Amino acid sequence: MTATLYCFGESGNAYKAALTMALCGYDWQPRFVDFFGGENRTPEFRALNPMGEVPVMVEGDLVLGQSGVIQDHVARKTGRMAGADNPEVLRWLLWDNHKLSSQAGMTRFLMNFLPEEKRPAEVIRFMQGRLKPVYATLNTHLQGRDWIVGEAPSIADCACAGYLYYPEPFGFDRADWPHIDAWLTRLSAQPGWQHPYDLMPGRAADRAKA
Repeated sequence: MTATLYCFGESGNAYKAALTMALCGYDWQPRFVDFFGGENRTPEFRALNPMGEVPVMVEGDLVLGQSGVIQDHVARKTGRMAGADNPEVLRWLLWDNHKLSSQAGMTRFLMNFLPEEKRPAEVIRFMQGRLKPVYATLNTHLQGRDWIVGEAPSIADCACAGYLYYPEPFGFDRADWPHIDAWLTRLSAQPGWQHPYDLMPGRAADRAKA
């Protein structure tokens, strides 16, 4: 049965789920959600996910929200990646959620998706300052390691990489973090890997043309 992933290309959280599906060879298809047009706030979408968020995966009668839950489901079903039943994978999944993606996603949004005159410079500087030790933690952990946990990519790798391939500026430069840079290169060399804007429909350039 083909699973449907409700997503849009600009969402790093959706990319975590989509990338896990792609690397695990899961049978899935994307379904574009017009997030910036407010589709996630419609009664139809709220019936699917009362939280009003992407990603959402629908597979028959199964409906899953939250990227980590979808990632773990895919890992368990395919056996192609370590999932959250591994305590170290779970630790890094939670770390990403609280420390990396939440702050990187917010900073990227403030710097790129708000009208320029509404971008709060002081808040952006504050967020970028908070992110530097987060990048340093990941960079140090990856020194001498190919992957975040174990000898192969896990859902922790897909989670922590969720925002780091995006081209929009948010204060992250791969050249500043050589171990993260090498890890992202290794991950992008895996069979099935695609850039978020190729793996999922929707990007800022599409909205600019509308």
